[in-house]
Amino acid sequence: MDGMKADVPAGAPGLRERKKLKTRRAIQHHALRLIAEQGYDQTTVEQIAAAAEVSPSTFFRYYPTKEDVVLADDYDPLFYRAVLDRPADEKPLVALHSAMMALMPQFAAEAGEDTRQRLRLVLSVPALRGKIIQGVAESTRAIATALAERAGRDTPRYTDEAVAAAYIGVASVAVLRWAESPETLDPAALLEEGIAALRAGS
Repeated sequence: MDGMKADVPAGAPGLRERKKLKTRRAIQHHALRLIAEQGYDQTTVEQIAAAAEVSPSTFFRYYPTKEDVVLADDYDPLFYRAVLDRPADEKPLVALHSAMMALMPQFAAEAGEDTRQRLRLVLSVPALRGKIIQGVAESTRAIATALAERAGRDTPRYTDEAVAAAYIGVASVAVLRWAESPETLDPAALLEEGIAALRAGS
């Protein structure tokens, strides 16, 4: 939901996928803890793997690079599925916003200091700022594909990509602003404000 890297899902996760997700999140949690303690550049994959009690090869099965352990976003696949579930005759921007708002209670319940730290790192670490551009492009293509599938088309149109890019841009700014703000700030309210401005053209 923040334009970071994520794989498009094939369907609802089974027991094996849930176990993999648990391991994936554990690796990310320990990575963020170590980075907070000793800095991004000083933290190695070997240290992260040891803290998560997995081998370096297991780390790389879940995260191709150290940058990816920060950039990976588990909410993008959920967003993709939620877009597909929207009515086919719903306008694309309405469908995207309705799908995202349906996920906001889960985000609000689960997103803690790990999520805030992850987003703050994107803004402060040069290596991550460069890769986030690739992540935004991948998220845009995935959501544009969801819009096309929902409308019964095999491939996205330019307008699918344009609407997806605009929405992901607003959502990314909203969650980054939330990450830098006091905990009382509501990410859903920020998103609503941003989308209202987009619709109004101001």
